[in-house]
Amino acid sequence: MKTKRTRSQEKILNLIKSLNRPISAQEIFMELRKKNENMGLATVYRSLEGLKLEGVISMRNLATGEAVYTSIQKDQHHLTCVNCGASIPINECPVHQLEKELQESYHFKVYYHTLEFFGLCKQCLFNEQ
Repeated sequence: MKTKRTRSQEKILNLIKSLNRPISAQEIFMELRKKNENMGLATVYRSLEGLKLEGVISMRNLATGEAVYTSIQKDQHHLTCVNCGASIPINECPVHQLEKELQESYHFKVYYHTLEFFGLCKQCLFNEQ
C-alpha cells in the first residue's frame, strides 16, 4: 500500500539524498532551518518514520545511541568501535542469498538490510595494549 508523500517528507527525502551521508533528525532539523524551512522537530521525526515505513530511507543506531538516516541506494554494512564510536563502512555482503531466501519462504518484501559488527577499531585495540 503506497501512500502519497507529504511536502515535509519530500523536503526531508531530497535533503537526505543531496547530502549523501548519514544524518540525524537533529541535523536534518538544523539543515532545514538554514534553508528557512519552518518545520518542527516533531514533524521531522514523523516524516522520517513515514519515509522509513515506505522503504525509501534506512535508519541505523550509532554506538552513541544516536539514530542516523540515509537514502536507500544500497545495503549498508559497518564495523563500529564500541570505545571511540568510529564507524567503518564495509563493502562485502554475506547475506544477499539469505535475503532472497527469506523473501521467498516468508512472502516478505525486503526493502533493505543492515549488518553491523561491534568491537574495537585498530587504534583503540592498540591503545588497550
